[in-house]
Amino acid sequence: MGLVVLPALIPDIRRVYEIYFSAFDNDYMGSIMLKILFPAPITDEFKAAHATGTLQWWHTCDYQYTMKCVDTDTGEIVGMGLGDILVKPRTPEERQNHGAPWLEGEQRERAEKVLNPLWEMREKFFGGQPHIYCHVIAVDPKYQGRRAGAAFCEWALDVGNRSSLPVYFESSPSTVDLYKKMGFELLPETIVHEAEVLGTATDIEVPLMVKMPSAAGTMTFEEWRSSSYPSFQKRLEVCHVGGHGGQTKQHAMTAKVVSPSEPALPMTV
Repeated sequence: MGLVVLPALIPDIRRVYEIYFSAFDNDYMGSIMLKILFPAPITDEFKAAHATGTLQWWHTCDYQYTMKCVDTDTGEIVGMGLGDILVKPRTPEERQNHGAPWLEGEQRERAEKVLNPLWEMREKFFGGQPHIYCHVIAVDPKYQGRRAGAAFCEWALDVGNRSSLPVYFESSPSTVDLYKKMGFELLPETIVHEAEVLGTATDIEVPLMVKMPSAAGTMTFEEWRSSSYPSFQKRLEVCHVGGHGGQTKQHAMTAKVVSPSEPALPMTV
């Protein structure tokens, strides 16, 4: 089975979110989150309304991307990913926390007890700094174990390297070692969801992971953060040699870290 990651299109909305709901329902932590974020029964009527809301969101959002993983042998969509690709600084107004506006009352309050710590930690780490944030990677349960999840990670890391942006996400405890092998740093900070909120026997700790772009060299996330977020500047050095028209024979890419041209945007600590 060959796999390729492509942008999800409007006709794909129902299929990618069928995968989203089935993948979360098939996972212990995912099923807990699904019941908190979408407490009503997930009926065909609900899915139709969700697809309509998703399309409206696509028409207005200029930074969040929904991707699909396609089996090149069959053309079937086997996975979906959702991420923010923030290539420019964002103001406090642009990155406001809107919580869970699709819910009301106690259901909204419970959902925001889960969502707000995620937003607060991301705000603490990045503030308005450009970065890539992976919200979701979901794989059809029938295709799990066939590297569809890894394909999304590789796609995100490629975008991060090309744009010189760090890639950040919240992991599950069971996949930390896998992401470490892909070069992600496990950050010392964690988010703890309380058992009382989740309805579980014990609290659940959420590992936080980041992968710096290749332009950062050996700089870690904490070094970058503590240095006031210097930008990464790539410099292309082209070696011209003898030949037809002095054509280019070799391209060597080097990178250096430069000081930011302006102060970082305010951050909430």
